[in-house]
Amino acid sequence: MTGPNGLGDLMRDPDETIRRMDDWAAGFAAKAQRYQAAQEQTERLRLTATSSDGAVSVTVGADGTVTDLTFSNKVKSFPLDELSRQILTTMRRAQSGIAERVAGVMAEQLGDEDRETRSVLLDNLRGRFPDPDEPDEQPPAAPGPVPPAPAGGAAAPPAPGAPQPPSRRPAPTDDEDNNPW
Repeated sequence: MTGPNGLGDLMRDPDETIRRMDDWAAGFAAKAQRYQAAQEQTERLRLTATSSDGAVSVTVGADGTVTDLTFSNKVKSFPLDELSRQILTTMRRAQSGIAERVAGVMAEQLGDEDRETRSVLLDNLRGRFPDPDEPDEQPPAAPGPVPPAPAGGAAAPPAPGAPQPPSRRPAPTDDEDNNPW
């Protein structure tokens, strides 16, 4: 039971207290090693996708950055807009596998440990790198009409509802110099 100082049996047996603290510290150190191993393995992940015609191949790391981009001779005849589309589509296909591969690393290194943390991390990755073959929930909004530029080279007034640039602060008076408050 808990004693008057709130520490219960731990204060009655200092050796047991030390043993429990050592066990806790060892468990914490082992957990840190598992997380370090998961991080290192994740940083080494590489995912590659190739376009359906084999013209473009893109490799990405676990953070989604492109680490390699290769082309076959087929791209020599591609219009630039088609080449751009194939690069982006292939990159997104490679990125879409990140969450699954990171989940595998986490399962291997961490087992069932910290399911809530894992779920948040993987949901974040799935949100950042969705499956490009699945339709978006909402199509992107079409841009509004662009007003014609005024004659004479003057700057066009901002569109209604467009964010306005922040106003400049007036120059500080002598009382305000170097006052962080």
